[in-house]
Formats: sequence, C-alpha cells, structure tokens
Amino acid sequence: MTTDKLYKQRLYPLDEWRIIEEKFDVESNYLDETIFSLGNGYIGMRGNFEEGYYGPEGTSLEGTYLNGFYESHPIKYGEEAYGYAKKSQTMLNVTNSKIIKLYIDGEEFNMFTGNILSYNRTLDMKEGVLTRKIVWETSARKRVQIVIKRVVSLENKHLAAINYEVTPLNFNGEITIISALDGEVKNQVSNGDPRVGSALNEQVLKILSKHQEKSFGAITQKTTNTEFVLVCAMENDLQTESNYRLEDSPSQMVRAKYIIDAKEGERIVLKKYITYYTSKDYPTYELLSRAKETLLQAKKNGFEKILISQREFLEDFWKQACIEIKGDKALQQGIRYNQYQLLQSVGRDGKTNIAAKGLTGEGYEGHYFWDTEIYILPFFLYTYPEISRKLLEYRYRILDKARQRAREMAHEKGALYPWRTIDGEECSAYYPAGTAQYHINADIIYALKKYVEVTGDVEFLLDFGAEILFETARLWADLGSYIPKKNNKFCIDCVTGPDEYTAIVNNNCYTNYMAKMHLEYAYDIAKLLKEKYKEKYIELAKKICLQEEEVNEWKRAANNMYLPYDEELKIHPQDDSFLEKPIWDFENTPSEKYPLLLHYHPLVIYRHQVCKQADVLMALFLLGDKFTLEEKKRDFDYYEPITTHDSSLSSCIFSIIASEIGYYEKAYNYFMQTARIDLDNYHNNSQHGIHTACMAGTWMCVVNGFAGMRVYDGNLRFNPYLPEKWDSYKFRIRFKECQIEVKVDSAGVNYKLIDGNSLEFYHGNQKVNLKKGQEICLDIQK
Repeated sequence: MTTDKLYKQRLYPLDEWRIIEEKFDVESNYLDETIFSLGNGYIGMRGNFEEGYYGPEGTSLEGTYLNGFYESHPIKYGEEAYGYAKKSQTMLNVTNSKIIKLYIDGEEFNMFTGNILSYNRTLDMKEGVLTRKIVWETSARKRVQIVIKRVVSLENKHLAAINYEVTPLNFNGEITIISALDGEVKNQVSNGDPRVGSALNEQVLKILSKHQEKSFGAITQKTTNTEFVLVCAMENDLQTESNYRLEDSPSQMVRAKYIIDAKEGERIVLKKYITYYTSKDYPTYELLSRAKETLLQAKKNGFEKILISQREFLEDFWKQACIEIKGDKALQQGIRYNQYQLLQSVGRDGKTNIAAKGLTGEGYEGHYFWDTEIYILPFFLYTYPEISRKLLEYRYRILDKARQRAREMAHEKGALYPWRTIDGEECSAYYPAGTAQYHINADIIYALKKYVEVTGDVEFLLDFGAEILFETARLWADLGSYIPKKNNKFCIDCVTGPDEYTAIVNNNCYTNYMAKMHLEYAYDIAKLLKEKYKEKYIELAKKICLQEEEVNEWKRAANNMYLPYDEELKIHPQDDSFLEKPIWDFENTPSEKYPLLLHYHPLVIYRHQVCKQADVLMALFLLGDKFTLEEKKRDFDYYEPITTHDSSLSSCIFSIIASEIGYYEKAYNYFMQTARIDLDNYHNNSQHGIHTACMAGTWMCVVNGFAGMRVYDGNLRFNPYLPEKWDSYKFRIRFKECQIEVKVDSAGVNYKLIDGNSLEFYHGNQKVNLKKGQEICLDIQK
C-alpha cells in the first residue's frame, strides 16, 4: 500500500499537534464522533454535539462510557455444552452529560437549521481540549458566535467540563441556555457484526432518583442485572452581565434552564462541571456526596485551572512518549493521534484495563483482550512504566476468577485467564476463537517478564507477579502431555493460536514457544525466590499449595517442549496440520468478500491455509533471539502471501519482521497501514471506535521495527535504519532507571542519555556505555 493511496482518504488538514475539521459534513459525522472523542482512561465521551444531532438515522452514535462499568446478561446458545461462557459483559453507554441547548429568541440552534456562516472543530493534543467555533444565523438573520471547549480531566478520573460561550453579534434579545443530564440511554445493537455493538436492545440503566437544586443536578441509576449504581452529576456556573432567571426540568432528565436578556457584543459564558461515580469504586451511600464535593471543588477552582492541569499533564506525557518525524507531516499527525488516544483510553487505577475500541465506541462490548499485554503495554512500559504496572495490577485483581475458570475447564490447579472480559469472567461465546486461545496466559506472563526486566520492580514481582506466574504455569503443566509419537516431547493439543482463521489445532507454534518461555521463567523465578527471598517464597508456596515437584516439572516440560519445524520447507509450520491443507484461493476471492469472517462459515476458513493475522511471525518478534535471521526470512516469505490482515493487529508485526530481515519497502508499506488507520478510516469501521492495538502497533513499527529495539536477556539493543521517505526520526524510551533519546538521520544514529547515571546497551553488535548527559553518534549498521 503506497503512501499516496492511503492519504487519498484523508479527511483532516495536516497539523502536527491538532486534528482540525473545517466544515461540517453529514457523511463523515459518524466517523468524526470517534475521531474527536475525549477520555481519561475512565470517562470516555464521543465527539457528539452538545446541542444534539438531527441528521439522518445511522450517521451518529451518542455515546459516553465508563471504563469497567458494565451490564451482564445470559449468553443464549442454540446448543449449550458444559464450560461455555455463561454471561456476557457489556460496557454501558451511560448518562448523557454533554447536553447544552441554545435558543435565540425561541429558535433552537443545531447544525441542520438556520445558516452556518463559519465552522471549526479542533482537537488539541498538547492542550487536551476539544474546541468548536461557530458563527450561526437564525432564520430571522440574528447572528451569534458560539465557542465551546470540552475537556475530560487527565488528573481527576471523575471530572469533565464544558466551557460554553455565546456572543450576540447583531442584536439584543432573549437567549435561552439549557444544561441537562439525560438518563434515557441504551447501547448500540450489533446486528450480526461482533465488532460493532452488543446484544443489549433496551435501556438497562434504570433511574432510581433525580436531584435538582438550582445550578446543581444529578441522576442516580442502577443496572438491571449487575446492580451497579451510577451517579452522574453537574454543576453549572453562568457568567454574564445580562439579567437571567433559572428554571428546572422533566422526564428522565435533570436540567438547568437559563433565560438571559442578552445584549449585542456581550459574552455569555456557561461553565458546566460534570462528574461520574459508581458503586464499583465506592459504597452506594457515598456516591452523591462525593459527586457534590468534586463539583464544588471544580467550580471553586474554575475551568481555567482544569485547562492548566491538563496542559501540565500532557507536557510531561509528550516529554516521555513523543515520536518526532521529519519529512512527513501526515505520519507525524497520525502517530501523535494514536499515542494520544492510547493515553485517553487506558485504565490507570489498577481496576480497569484498555478495551479494543478504547472509550470511543461500543465495538467488542468494551472487552479487554490479549491486545493489552502484547501490543499496548509495551508502549507504556518504555514511556510511562507506572501505567504498565497498573495494567498488570488489573490482571492480579482478577486472578481468583482465572482460577475459577481453570476449574471449569477441568484443571485441578492453576489459573486460566479469560480471552475476553471486563471484570474477570470469560465472555467469549465462541470458544474455538476464544477460550481455546490458551496463549493468553503466556501473553500476560511475557508482559510481566518484560516489565520486571525493564523496570527492575522486584517489589511488584514479590507482591503480585510471582503468584500470577506460578498459577498460570501450573496450567501448562496440566494442559500438555508427553506424546510417544512425537518422541515423548511435551505437546499442547486442541488450542487456537493468534491466527483465528485456524482453530482447535495441535501444537500451535506460537503457543508452544510462548509456553516454553512461560515455564522457564516460572522455574527461574521460583529458584530466585528460594535463594534470595526465601520467606516470601515459603509464604507464597503455602498460600497456593505449591509443591517442589511442580516446579521441577515446569523445567522438564520446558526442556522437552515440542517446537514445530518442517525440514522439507525449512519453515516453522503454524501447527501440526497447517501444511496439510490446501491454500485459500486468493485469486478468485473478490475484494468485497473480505474480511473473510463476515462472508464464510468458520469451517470453510479452517480447512484452508489462510491467516487472519500474524501467528508464527508473532513468535519471531516476541522471542526473536530463539530464531536465526535465515529462519525469519523463510517464515516471512511463506506466510506473507497467505495472510489477509483481516485483523488490524497484523500489519505492524509484519512491518517489524520485514525491517529486521531487510525488506525495508515492505516494512514501510505495512507500517503505513497502521499509522493513520483511524484518521483515514483505513478499515472503513473507525466510526464504531478506534483500533487501540493497531495504534500501539504504530509505535512498535518505529521503535521495534525501524530502530530495531529489543530486550534480550535483560540487555537493551538497537539496530536502527532510516526509512527513505524521512529526513529523520527521534524518540525516547525508559529502561530501568534511565531515559535514552534516539535520533536517526542521514548522518547516523545519535544516542543521548537524558536521565540516569549510566546506561549500557548494544548498537548492532557494538556495546555502548553512556554516562549522564553524554551523547554519541554512530553509523547505521547494515
């Protein structure tokens, strides 16, 4: 895919720090609502208009979401079997708090009436603010300038705010502003596409009570099945020189209605402070008082204080995380947008995680997948490691439910993490591409292993990580068997690897390699704890009834793991039967039949050699020191032609491996399929929400791909090159107690130690040791 072909779809002007919409377009509105979403890892607000949307049906989705706040309902099967997931969990579309309606002498402002004389909407990624500026004219030719700023606080997860300014330009008259909360909300129905919505087709948030006192309003609601209680509240602060009076509200809404005697040229400003609290975080009886306290403090501090704290937070974030590219503004904008949305979507409280669509839409029901540990956590690990710790804390929080799931799956010991979940229970109704993906356990441990290597956080390992590690290692020991026909090698049967177009197979290559890593790490950490933290080991072993023979069995299984390899083709077969199937007829499959999962029965797909996404190549990347460069080339050459990339998780892995084996043009083209996936709506489904894993994959393409960064055996390595289309690129990563800046241009590679006393790393095969403040320029190694 060429740069020009991708950019042809571009909807937004190029600006390195802002996403700008210069004209309102009904056809792109649904997508725009995703693109202009705001969030803070807990509250997510789609880019809906405050006044509401009055366009054609199907061109808008009003949405506000709380990370981890869900409704549960029974999964209905035509035929049910033991161990199937029992209930789904759906992140809910909650109380709409964005509502601010405007009337000019009784005529209602919206984007479909009167005349729009000027329009601009801007998402500023340095300031963390969404701004809309409009000059609107009524049918009676009365003009107003409207400036709306919206912010979701990155420092206070419970707080959002709107600054709404109206200025009469050519008249004196009555202006009415209504600020409201609406509890009449429900979720989008999936209609057969699991990537879009849920099975909930009615309102599940029932109103318990409404509270209204002058400028304050609150709605208390409760979910039907999970019985979680939610309080959404607002405090309004009207600032105007004109006279006004206040009225209140009807139905499932609470509202503050201001009627103002407006004067030409005099600004009217409504500051609306919004908060959400739920019984998932606090006792029900505290919710309303906490909401009031948060709003009163916000009102006292003022809107400007929120903007200042937002700016300061982002200044620090960009100092750690920013990738700078010279030579391609579109890519610079795309990468920054991706990083910004990851920050807006990721749970930072240890109780929540990051959903496949973030907090921008209802696709995949707000579920958390392996995407977190394999794609997203690395971005935070090397830029904002404290967030990566919180993501791992979430996995510890649901460990007991993983133990319960293991028992349901007939494992007497250990823990099996759910393939998709919100609160810890398995929610995947289709087990061949869900529960069968046992590799989820190893994915979590891979992330844990990297976290400890990169941060040196032994405290986390002792308090949380070792328990996760040992319990999940137990599962592999119970799942696998020593098979005589495989020379008594340890085999893992009836599993599904990352490629969901091939299911329920024996010895999936990725799974076996990752299980081997997992078991080896569990044995090594058990040994480490026995030697250096004996009391901690004894305490943990007693808690989980861990026997010494179990630890020895982990080592035995790892040493004897069956690792698939085809001597004839000199490649790693994806599984035992993969190479025995016919290759999919790609030549006669029309483009409109992709993605295959929406047009062919799973059995039709399963009986062919066709990959939805990187599988063997994923192993080549994550465990790259276990494969030779020649093996990587042969595997890449074999699997590339039979991979559809129907999953947005795929292209970045192909890009990284292509960079490593010297296929630079392919690496760049695959990278291009990730960099602006949502801004250019590359998969034509970004209207339903962003692609968080792919967004993180963009960062991986640059850092792991073009810069060749790896951590093997605790050693940091780089092997950078410069893409032909760029003048330079620069990024920073954290490693242990250091921060290093890497800049690559035509002159070579410049390394600079920003923080830390000294850092040892490898540039290609050359060992480098930098002291604090020191920098060194080295040649690019071919």
